[in-house]
Amino acid sequence: RVLSLELNKDRDVERIHGSGVNTLDIEPVEGRYMLSGGSDGVIVLYDLENLSRKPSYTCKALCSVGRSHPDVHRYSVETVQWYPHDTGMFTSSSFDKTLKIWDTNTLQPADVFHFEGTVYSHHMSPVATKHCLIAVGTKSPKVQLCDLKSGSCSHILQGHRQEVLAVSWSPRHEYILATASADSRVKLWDVRRASGCLSTLDQHNGEKSRSSSEAASTAHNGRVNGLCYTNDGLHLLTVGTDDRMRLWNGSTGENTLVNYGKVCNESRKGLKFTISCGCNPEFAFVPYGSTIAVYTVFTGELITMLRGHYSTINCCVLQPNFQELYSGSKDCNILAWVPALRGPVPDDISEKSPPQQHLNPAYEDAWSSSDDEG
Repeated sequence: RVLSLELNKDRDVERIHGSGVNTLDIEPVEGRYMLSGGSDGVIVLYDLENLSRKPSYTCKALCSVGRSHPDVHRYSVETVQWYPHDTGMFTSSSFDKTLKIWDTNTLQPADVFHFEGTVYSHHMSPVATKHCLIAVGTKSPKVQLCDLKSGSCSHILQGHRQEVLAVSWSPRHEYILATASADSRVKLWDVRRASGCLSTLDQHNGEKSRSSSEAASTAHNGRVNGLCYTNDGLHLLTVGTDDRMRLWNGSTGENTLVNYGKVCNESRKGLKFTISCGCNPEFAFVPYGSTIAVYTVFTGELITMLRGHYSTINCCVLQPNFQELYSGSKDCNILAWVPALRGPVPDDISEKSPPQQHLNPAYEDAWSSSDDEG
């Protein structure tokens, strides 16, 4: 299904945003409701289900925090995220230096956290049961942890030297946090530890000559502006403005040296990409200018480019129950990409050609029996 993704001709997402779409999130409980955040500060909530039961339909906006709403973000919304355990609450953060906790039913903020600088990214752990911490990356090099229970910014993680562009909790260990910064570094933290930082990822795996003036470990040779864990939490994928993507072992922090080739990345802020869930092999969906590049995570092969937007894509998110992809762009559109339905193969064709030829090369079997060769 992932290999046959194409722009869905029968499904539209209602166009509400009057400016670029920066961030999308689909709630993990039912996979039915999607949030979007725009450059104009507007947040929209969509129902992805086809209520009309007709083949062609539009995913309707159920409600929005529009420009006239008293609590709308003043500037660009950079991240939206559903509360991981139910749809009664969601969060948003913005260049207006705030993180807001929203009550979905009333569309009123239940809490607002204020920061000294622009907020680039925030994330709540998908698996935490013992804490309610929201990690926040801002213009400050300090990573802030806001506690939903107490309503205060409980801890600060110090170690980066420049702004923190992306943050992500491990889906495997509830206290492990990954952060990516403009200082070319990616750090892993255990938020229970006083010193916090467990490791700083090193693209050279410690093999760079000691005489080099650059002793400090860097993950990229540029700003690191995106990170995403695989669903099992065993690996971490990072992207940087050096036009590289790197895959790291989540527990040892080792660079696995998978080569994805040039991954164009001109974003000056956080880049929101995603990894498939429950596929074998797993795929990464990465905004690449006005297209989405689809890579196999563990071999680095570029499988396809999804084309359909008119302008730079800022984010993409996967609906894992159906392996459907949604993307948001500067062109103000949200597009739905769904697996193409394959029609039955006519009999006369299927007898002449072996079925392998219908397979994508990523799935092809290298095995052959000696009968064919003889």
